[in-house]
Amino acid sequence: MKKIIIVCFLLLIPSWASAHSALCSCFDNGDGTVSCEGGFSDGSSAVGVRIFVRQLDDKTLIRGKISKEGEFVFSKPDGDYKVVFDAGPGHQVTVFGKDIFE
Repeated sequence: MKKIIIVCFLLLIPSWASAHSALCSCFDNGDGTVSCEGGFSDGSSAVGVRIFVRQLDDKTLIRGKISKEGEFVFSKPDGDYKVVFDAGPGHQVTVFGKDIFE
């Protein structure tokens, strides 16, 4: 029984060691545009990760991807909105427009 527990524990270590969290922060550039930076807590790149600007009812206004510089810049929409950094299940970050400042 001890061998089975040890083997199961050892099989789980790689998933713990490779775990990382998605990170996204956005700021108002003061010129009608917003910049968002994305990445992962382990320092890995988010190049190509999908990012969406949506109304609060989830209607997509703008879609794009994180650039090789690790950012996405868009024209600030009128009204309430949110930014969704979508690196897949368990790796999504939502930033609400009301929380984005200069």
